[in-house]
Amino acid sequence: MSAHCQLTGRKPGFGKSVSHSHRRTPRRFDPNVQRKRYWLASEGRHVRLTLSTKAIRTVDAIGVEAAVARIRARGEKV
Repeated sequence: MSAHCQLTGRKPGFGKSVSHSHRRTPRRFDPNVQRKRYWLASEGRHVRLTLSTKAIRTVDAIGVEAAVARIRARGEKV
C-alpha cells in the first residue's frame, strides 16, 4: 500500500536519522495511512479509501459523498 492519502494528498516526508554520535542516515516519515471502507449510498456500493487519520475525521465531518466528490475533483479514481 502506498503511503499517500487520497483525500488530503499527504505523502511521505524525507529527512535524516541522527544518532547519538551525530551520524546522519536517510529516513522516511510516513503519514498514518489507513484503509477504510465506506458505504456510498448514491452509487449503491462500498468504496475502499486510503486515508490519513486526519482525513478520516474530515470524512466524519463532511460526509462520504462530499469526500468522494473532493477525491474525484483531484483526479483520482474511486
